[in-house]
Amino acid sequence: MDIGIALLMTQHDFNTMDLARKVEDLGFESLWVPEHGIIPVDFKVDPPTGRQGGIPKFYAEGGINHIIDPLLFLAGAAAVTKRIKLGTGICLVPERNPIRLAKEVATLDHISCGRFLFGVGAGWLRGESEVLGVDFPHRWKQTREYLDVMKQLWTTEITEYHGEYVDFPPLVCSPKPVQKPHPPIFVGGELESAARRIAAYGDGWLPRARNTSQYQDPDKLAGARKHIEDLMTQRGRDASLLNITMWDAPPDREMNRRFSDAGANRVVHMLNTTDEKSAHQAIEQVAEAVL
Repeated sequence: MDIGIALLMTQHDFNTMDLARKVEDLGFESLWVPEHGIIPVDFKVDPPTGRQGGIPKFYAEGGINHIIDPLLFLAGAAAVTKRIKLGTGICLVPERNPIRLAKEVATLDHISCGRFLFGVGAGWLRGESEVLGVDFPHRWKQTREYLDVMKQLWTTEITEYHGEYVDFPPLVCSPKPVQKPHPPIFVGGELESAARRIAAYGDGWLPRARNTSQYQDPDKLAGARKHIEDLMTQRGRDASLLNITMWDAPPDREMNRRFSDAGANRVVHMLNTTDEKSAHQAIEQVAEAVL
């Protein structure tokens, strides 16, 4: 099973590229970073999102306001590493222009020599979404259309598209990704909704290993994997290619083994980079605990 690190990159007063080097040097398989484009000063959790636990403490204390752009950070990480895979966990797709995003993803895949993993989501913070042009009540519908646009831009030399959210005449968008037909798309979200989306247009699933303060039961994962595989098979897709990456897993070898036995391909341990010294120490501690 592969083991990765996710970094909440919230401090800019030290060379964060050194963290990418450390993740690779210690032997982790992948490095992931999240995204929040902007945070309204006065924001509330929208009840229809179904998010449990209200506003996370980290959000309420303002740390999330300083998250750096994930694609730019990963481009820098690609330049100072050679082996580790580089993923968004997650990219808020409907908050970005899909034509520009297609080009950015393809460029990052080139810079990294085909190491990019495209974790995607639709967002849960209404205030942020609406400022950035998201049709919030239908954000997953918008996300699917944006991903469809990007796939077509990645796989055709001349692309034309006429949809509900995106409409453009024939155009050329290059470069194309190194990975064919495109970097793998990992869909975030809870099982029932995520399963349908993965079966329709995803290559992997990013379920949370931790729900608020409690860790999920690894034994439940086997049934979830079978459910997604069945849906993929019904659509004529190769279910054996499904990759399940457990997000925010505990730094515990035994728990990781249980996730692996239940069908996880990868676990990702998430850390907050509060300052340079503690960030380096935290990565080393996780490495000692799980590698």
